[in-house]
Amino acid sequence: MVEVEAKYLGDLRTSVVHGPSGRTIGTDAPRDNEGRGELFSPTDLVAAALASCVATLMGIYARRHGIDLAGLAVRVEKHMQSEPRRIGRLPVTIDVPVPVEARHRAGLEATARHCPVHASLHPDIQSPMTFHWAEAR
Repeated sequence: MVEVEAKYLGDLRTSVVHGPSGRTIGTDAPRDNEGRGELFSPTDLVAAALASCVATLMGIYARRHGIDLAGLAVRVEKHMQSEPRRIGRLPVTIDVPVPVEARHRAGLEATARHCPVHASLHPDIQSPMTFHWAEAR
């Protein structure tokens, strides 16, 4: 169990504390929803969680198999829908900067697709994953 606590600071901002570490992040409502958009919005954090989860799980697989994935980049685009206002799409693009054997490509892709954040998304949220693999020289 991990506890996270958010405190409303006013002006559509929150301060969120990660219980185990005491680290704090702030949120702000996005510009298209009455905020200033100067910090991550709560829905931006969902996209950030998905990107970091994919990268972390791929990193675990890579470390277990002696693959150096330093420089791996995961980009998530958050697309909101208006009625009801919610996340509609979270397409994920993964750029792997190093050549990886075909057998490990399959393992890395399966690992990415089964990250806990991806598995926790509502089934109505489209979250396709696209992989770009570096070619061997």
